[in-house]
Amino acid sequence: MVPAPSGPHAAIESQLHRLLGPFATAVGLIMIGQSNLGESEHDFRVPDSALHRSPPGGVWHPTAALVIEIVSPGDESWEKLPFYAAHDVDEVLIVDPQERSVSWLALEDSEYRAVEHSRLLELGAEGLAEQLDWPTIQPA
Repeated sequence: MVPAPSGPHAAIESQLHRLLGPFATAVGLIMIGQSNLGESEHDFRVPDSALHRSPPGGVWHPTAALVIEIVSPGDESWEKLPFYAAHDVDEVLIVDPQERSVSWLALEDSEYRAVEHSRLLELGAEGLAEQLDWPTIQPA
């Protein structure tokens, strides 16, 4: 069994739901927490949160409008990008509490490129980073 994320990870996740929720609702997107993005138990990833165009049903979600990854020490957030691109996820938001950074990526020609402002939400990486109450990270 995999343990739950750290306290700082959970604190960022909670804030992201509170901050992004109204922006998602304003454009008709539905925000959910961790979910199975993929077709089956043989090939899937679990983003920390996701925004969907319609209410997700069932266990497997073939795509999402936006997925959110919160970086934890030793995780594979950046390595998931080719998988998300292959599943036509429009945008990926990567939040790194250790670095206190927000990277907003948009899918262009089957690859993710950094963008200053989301194409889905009225928000960008810098504006979101300024609103986060970054937790103190204790050395390991």
